[in-house]
Amino acid sequence: MADIAIMDLVVNVLIIAVSFLVLNWASNLTINNALNVSRITRLGKTAVGFSLIAFSTSLPELTVAAVAVLSGGAALSVGNVLGSNIVNICLVVGLAAFILYMRQRKKNDDTSRSTVIPNFAKHELSNIHFGLLVASVVPLILIYVVQATWVVGLMLISVFVIYMYQMAKVRMPEEESEVVTPEERSKLKRYVLFTILGALGVVVGANFLVDSAVVIAQSIGLSETIIGATIIAIGTSLPELTLDLKAFVGGHSALALGDIIGSSFVNITLILGITLFLPALMGRAIVMNMVAYQNIVIFSIITNLFFWYFLSQGKLNLKEGALFLFIYLLFIATTLGLL
Repeated sequence: MADIAIMDLVVNVLIIAVSFLVLNWASNLTINNALNVSRITRLGKTAVGFSLIAFSTSLPELTVAAVAVLSGGAALSVGNVLGSNIVNICLVVGLAAFILYMRQRKKNDDTSRSTVIPNFAKHELSNIHFGLLVASVVPLILIYVVQATWVVGLMLISVFVIYMYQMAKVRMPEEESEVVTPEERSKLKRYVLFTILGALGVVVGANFLVDSAVVIAQSIGLSETIIGATIIAIGTSLPELTLDLKAFVGGHSALALGDIIGSSFVNITLILGITLFLPALMGRAIVMNMVAYQNIVIFSIITNLFFWYFLSQGKLNLKEGALFLFIYLLFIATTLGLL
């Protein structure tokens, strides 16, 4: 038995190692092709991150929502959606700010320039602000309404569809974009396909990594509560964590921020909407008591307000990143009942 347990441990460690290689390869594939899509379509890096990449990296949350609804556990999906939004901003942006600061310091450069916020075009900044507004206001309204029904779900899905349609019509000014040759334009479908495939590769790699990490955590005696609040919670946001940290470090902050806020927008509109609306289509409509999620919503609003303020100031470096990491640790401690 001991030999079998050791063998299982070794196999899962190897799976984790291979998963990290897949995450690295797939994230590079996604970023490189997403940049080409942005350049050819003139949508802008933020818009591509907000829509194409954000939808792809939100597939874990979408999967959780579908499985939860089919099994009658919609409450799990709601908690996962709200919790993932906190992880996306606090953990991803916090770590990015820390990594960029350390890179600048190692190069003996001016660390005050290590902000993760790029110089946005006007319409790109509006994408970010609208996504943050929706991610902040919708949970607050749902708590005020108390009971969320299929009607609320349909409204959220409608907001997602309408805004994505509107955003698809906006283009960067020609003077701000590169000249694209007909040959390059003919490759657009391939770039879009590879962007989606790369993001799916990140999702698949993240799933294998999380599954193996859970097995190892269980084998050393960690409780389900701790595993759920740490490995699973971070696991559903691992695609964003992998892709966006690489994008930040590679100097593509607009792409990363678009994905982070876009993922929050997709979670709050499309995925939460599906969670509330799909049961009604199956003939077993649900009424969700949102007061139960008050603690998560409060942390989500605090996170979004700080992020909004830092964006308006155009500054987010080590000090602000440390604040986000502290909020995340406080959220984990509260979730585990340690505070």
